[in-house]
Amino acid sequence: MDTHQHEEDPVAARRDRTHYLYLAVIGAVLLGITVGFLAPGVAVELKPLGTGFVNLIKMMISPIIFCTIVLGVGSVRKAAKVGAVGGLALGYFLVMSTVALAIGLLVGNLLEPGSGLHLTKELAEAGVKQAEGAHESTPDFLLGIIPTTLVSAFTGGEVLQTLLVALLAGFALQAMGAAGEPVLRGIGHIQKLVFRILGMIMWAAPVGAFGAIAAVVGATGAAALKSLAVIMIGFYLTCGLFVFVVLGALLRLIAGINIWALLKYLGREFLLILSTSSSESALPRLIAKMEHLGVSKPVVGITVPTGYSFNLDGTAIYLTMASLFTAEAMGDPLSVGEQISLLVFMIIASKGAAGVTGAGLATLAGGLQSHRPDLVDGVGLIVGIDRFMSEARALTNFAGNAVATVLVGTWTKEIDKARAAEVLAGRVPFDETTLVDDHGAAGVPDQRTDEGEERARAGV
Repeated sequence: MDTHQHEEDPVAARRDRTHYLYLAVIGAVLLGITVGFLAPGVAVELKPLGTGFVNLIKMMISPIIFCTIVLGVGSVRKAAKVGAVGGLALGYFLVMSTVALAIGLLVGNLLEPGSGLHLTKELAEAGVKQAEGAHESTPDFLLGIIPTTLVSAFTGGEVLQTLLVALLAGFALQAMGAAGEPVLRGIGHIQKLVFRILGMIMWAAPVGAFGAIAAVVGATGAAALKSLAVIMIGFYLTCGLFVFVVLGALLRLIAGINIWALLKYLGREFLLILSTSSSESALPRLIAKMEHLGVSKPVVGITVPTGYSFNLDGTAIYLTMASLFTAEAMGDPLSVGEQISLLVFMIIASKGAAGVTGAGLATLAGGLQSHRPDLVDGVGLIVGIDRFMSEARALTNFAGNAVATVLVGTWTKEIDKARAAEVLAGRVPFDETTLVDDHGAAGVPDQRTDEGEERARAGV
């Protein structure tokens, strides 16, 4: 017992140091805003700092998803269980996207945010530029999930391609039985290495946050924000309504967990998203934190990466309100029938879009191009504030995926409720240095899975 205590002390000391990192991120954001206003010309040139940091994180996403899914699927005894988790997750994502759409439509029609705005020639050209090459047909999207080679999914950085290769590898290892055990152990060691590299990259977060925020404030300024404040505030309030009322009620009723406690536990990830405007920057940490919370590896490994492609609640709300805004601003409001058909198309088109700045804007432009080409010019009105709206979009997408993971874990009985309560109460801290929990849920996923199967067979 004493030995274990001695082992934990240095970890606690290292964990304490990471508080300074996130304080530095907050300081960097404030400094970036100041530089953006005082020296906009210089600030715009700082954009590569933000882009570089997000690219470093994106570099780690494919190996982390691969390791997590292969370990999760490979350690489960029955393939049907993985299929059940995936089917349940996709069904839930479809329902929640529809709910998000409905809320966006309701608020958008109440606010009528675009009335009274005027479109200049420059803005019209910006809208047309966004629409170029944005449209992708459903067959193209489905074929795009298949990588060119087994390893090109990693080099291309495509989340869905990595997901497919990882599932195939996981099922293959599952079928190999005992012969696959050494491979699983090896992938477990690789996962620890990858998470350790991610922990090192995180120390560059303040630099990335400074560059990203300074560039957007320098490029946008205050003038563009004043005339577009209505849709921005409306959008933020709508996202808040969706997260705290809809997701909060589901989380409380189904899992018995308070939404505030879960969001507080993920506070550092929200800060990271806010400073980089990319929900992908927090994807690897969400995987690690959900496992630490007590959700089993198979559920985390399937729900989180799939959610990043299919559970885009914030993007659904954004597409709804932005479409209504554009039509209002162009003086040609959408009828109810047009609203529904256009937005159903957009939700399908947005599946698989990365959680990175600009993806939502391209989907919006592509959807309008295919349904109402006369409205594409109006997308230029949103270009100026899209970066600020993408903050709320990314935060909402992230919160939706965190809640989805807990709910799917609860439905499949693959979550340790007692551990979750301890973690959310702060009594089992997350190890910020390794991001891998050797003694908790992440270390023994198959043990809890097997116990669940035994209970099921016994009829308990």
